[in-house]
Amino acid sequence: MYSSERNVQMLLALLKAHKIKKMVLSPGSANASFVASAQYDGEFELYSSVDERSAAYIACGLAEESQEPVVICCTGATASRNYMPGLTEAYYRKLPIVAVTATRPIAWLGQNRDQLIDRTVIPNDIAVKSVHLPVILNEQEEWECNLKINDALLELYRNGRGPVHINLTTSYSLDFSVSKLPQERVIQRINFGRELPKLSNGNIAIFVGAHSAWSEKLKVAVESFCEQYNAFVFYDQTSNYTGKYGIPCGLFDIGGFPNLKIDLLIHLGNISASWPSSAREIWRVNSDGEIRDTYQHLTKVFEMQEEDFFMAYCDYYQIGQTTQYEKWHAVYNLRIEAMQNYDNDMAFSSLWIAQNMHKNMPKNSIIHFGILNSLRCWNCFEIDHSIRGYSNTGGFGIDGGVSSLIGASFVDFDKIYYGIFGDLAFFYDMNSLGNKHIASNVRILVVNNGLGGEFKNSLGNVQKAGLGDLANEYISAYGHYGEKSPELLKHYAQDLGFQYLSATDKKSFFVAMKEFTAIEHKEKPMFFEVFIDEQEDVSALDLIQSLADFSESEQNVIKKTKKIAKNILGRKGVKISQKIMRKND
Repeated sequence: MYSSERNVQMLLALLKAHKIKKMVLSPGSANASFVASAQYDGEFELYSSVDERSAAYIACGLAEESQEPVVICCTGATASRNYMPGLTEAYYRKLPIVAVTATRPIAWLGQNRDQLIDRTVIPNDIAVKSVHLPVILNEQEEWECNLKINDALLELYRNGRGPVHINLTTSYSLDFSVSKLPQERVIQRINFGRELPKLSNGNIAIFVGAHSAWSEKLKVAVESFCEQYNAFVFYDQTSNYTGKYGIPCGLFDIGGFPNLKIDLLIHLGNISASWPSSAREIWRVNSDGEIRDTYQHLTKVFEMQEEDFFMAYCDYYQIGQTTQYEKWHAVYNLRIEAMQNYDNDMAFSSLWIAQNMHKNMPKNSIIHFGILNSLRCWNCFEIDHSIRGYSNTGGFGIDGGVSSLIGASFVDFDKIYYGIFGDLAFFYDMNSLGNKHIASNVRILVVNNGLGGEFKNSLGNVQKAGLGDLANEYISAYGHYGEKSPELLKHYAQDLGFQYLSATDKKSFFVAMKEFTAIEHKEKPMFFEVFIDEQEDVSALDLIQSLADFSESEQNVIKKTKKIAKNILGRKGVKISQKIMRKND
């Protein structure tokens, strides 16, 4: 059944209450209470990933594609350190990932206890909120855990979304005797423009703590609210409230009024020396939107101006819903047209692959691109508007692209999910291909030029190492991963159940591409490896950069085309320049 650990029960119950169901779980003992309880529950959508680094990137892809939050959970020791690259990606991509890291009591930090690391301070750019959940032994700790979990989960969608971190203390309990999760208090955040919840039918009061001088607009709005809902205002002397429905709260603090039952208390202002009569439910209204559970009955936080809150409930105006649509316009300029004109003469390269494959991608498919060269080449072309594209540009690191693709593919098995990667980016994340959840809707293209060309060559105006072949020794990763072995990835992919395709020239590429871009679903996932020469890859990109320097003068275009074609493509340049000149005529 569920674990007897109260903080585990509370976390699972609030995840469900906040409609978070997707989880990528990694093996371990410290997180066993949480994982076993989630597995027993039956309502969560669970995936397994042995490598925590891959798990975090899987969650990135899964969250982006599903547009839903995703929980990742790992054991103690250094497991959580492997989440950092993926959480960095999530932070800059604003993806709603919940990182649950299991830990022994932090009081043992620095006491030579095994498998215990310090997570009390985290890097600024891996989570928008980090909370620590103690083992619950009393009501105060129960309130603390409830507040922290709600606070963390609400941050997932605040200020444009982002990842959060929950450090979950475990007692390693072996007691799984709880048959039902308890009901937990759920705190909601409501932003301006959203549909507002209904007000209580019972007694409503407003409490104002320390507050700046009131505008006339706010005072009128509060008075109108009180008139419409038969409410009144508790205030202290720091509230600066001067309206006609105010009652000083001091006597209520000192003497108490046991017959006064408040069903809903609306909390304004900041810290107060007063303590209003207890209320069944408290709503906090403040433009900062922060969780301030001063009186421990908070259920809703309204992140808006106070006058907007009261005016909306008084029907002073109708809240408008302004939906802005962005229409994407693809522009094919002279450089794209020129490239298409001499496609047959362009080198067999990443750019040529993108130029010839982009128009053959199945409609409604999804593409995940490796950063830098893969994305750079495909960015030159307009793909069908029904196709969505992603890349790990948040952290903009080499790792995790394949894992993100795999995580996204879990969402819709009727869609085809493509990955376009260079060899170095793929090898860096190749262990994710062993994930047992991969289905036949995954298709991966690896363009293998035997090294990280980005680290060696000058591409366009961006100077890289500038050392030529000397960069092969330690900079460009040349010589690793089989040195363009025709068998290494073939056997790896086939042994993991993939259909393997390959190409070494344009003719073999077109044959394999037809299978790779087929609209119909296949029985196996696909792996397509294309072997190219690094220098031809660079020449194609340099050609684009040179074409960008053309002036609007037709005569200059002709002259520069001849020169560029000869300099970059050698003898082939003669045919290309003649072709462009014929087109100009």
